[in-house]
Amino acid sequence: MTSSPLNAVILAAGKGTRMRSSLPKVLHKVAHKPMVQHVIDTAVTLNPAQVHVVFGHGGEVLKQQLQGQSLNFVEQAQQLGTGHAVQQVIPHLGDDETVLILYGDVPLTRAETLSNLLAQTQHSPLALLTVTLPDPHGYGRIVRNSQGAVVGIVEHKDATAEQLLIDEVNTGIMAVHSGALKRWLAQLTNDNAQGEYYLTDIVAMAAAEGVAIQTAHPQDIPEVEGANNRVQLAGLERAYQARQADQLMLEGATLMDPARVDVRGAVSVGADVVIDVNVIFEGNVVLGDGVVIENNCLIRNSRIGAGTRIKANSVIEDAQIAERCAIGPFARIRPGTELADEVHVGNFVEIKKTRMGQGSKVSHLTYLGDAKIGAAVNIGAGTITCNYDGVNKFITEIDDGAFIGSNSSLVAPVRIGKQATVGAGSTVTKDIEDNQLAIARGKQRNIEGWQRPIKKG
Repeated sequence: MTSSPLNAVILAAGKGTRMRSSLPKVLHKVAHKPMVQHVIDTAVTLNPAQVHVVFGHGGEVLKQQLQGQSLNFVEQAQQLGTGHAVQQVIPHLGDDETVLILYGDVPLTRAETLSNLLAQTQHSPLALLTVTLPDPHGYGRIVRNSQGAVVGIVEHKDATAEQLLIDEVNTGIMAVHSGALKRWLAQLTNDNAQGEYYLTDIVAMAAAEGVAIQTAHPQDIPEVEGANNRVQLAGLERAYQARQADQLMLEGATLMDPARVDVRGAVSVGADVVIDVNVIFEGNVVLGDGVVIENNCLIRNSRIGAGTRIKANSVIEDAQIAERCAIGPFARIRPGTELADEVHVGNFVEIKKTRMGQGSKVSHLTYLGDAKIGAAVNIGAGTITCNYDGVNKFITEIDDGAFIGSNSSLVAPVRIGKQATVGAGSTVTKDIEDNQLAIARGKQRNIEGWQRPIKKG
């Protein structure tokens, strides 16, 4: 790769009329991340001295969405073509730098592809990323001479019948030495039907100077595809998800249907992980060896330990789940939950900001919030921790080996001691010492001769 400082220029000024949206086109999302953020993240992996984002329509919204990052925002007040857009960055460039030109609506280009492109600038001041298409209709063709050297780019509408047979096309992505780029951009004219300054015109200028223009190529076509409407955006989403599914399988996961798993973040998997259909991962997720995720689950920003099984229709977010646990079906594990080894959480259980010790069980129809639960605790169906008084949250503590009978209400702050038992149907408002039995329910009365109410009229 070239040793001169690298500047990445991301063109993101387009309005995106065909999106039919008030949102700038480049902020529409692939895998829950704006397209332009994908481009920025890839560019950053190349260690550029600076990343320049050229904005136009919706600039304030764009800058707000991308705030907190080391970016140089450059305004293109009038959208007069790609060459004009790059001209706006010229004042921010030195004379001995490498400029990588990218597009904010082309989110799937791999870093390896861009590295290969940049490597070509060791041999030439201009390197183009080109791609061969089975149907090149509408794209600018790469014109080569009899020796195979690039001599220009001809737009589809201007191409001869012979040139229309060319299937190698321009992607618009290029790497250029800054000194040459400044010289060529200064010569651009807008003498064309659209009255715009085309960046592609610098290719003919370079060829006229005898520059040996270099090319590099992507691994696949989706790397260089953009989105001008929501149909194309959906196509990029599917291409991205197919790539993520392939990576998961290469890392050792079995996907029951690779087309029905969505990754909207980063997922790390151990050996022999099994993922069923309609599973969604968001944020940073780590799955240990032998984890099984059944169908229709959402897992967000969580770590799942080895041998744990997440049963169908469960939601887990911002949680730490240890090894050999069983969760669900229809369980909701909310932020701040930490489950130790061999914890069992059954159907229709909701847990929030709670720690559960090894081997504890809460099998069904229960809410646990703001609780500290020891090891080998058994919590019966219908139990709730009453942790909120309408203003403040309070802690419920349940020590090792306690047994909580079904349909119990534990009114925090309260502590249930070791090996203590709460009788079914109790409302507990006072601490229970170790080994005690607590029964807190009204006395039952059976009334003889009771007559049910009769509907009047």
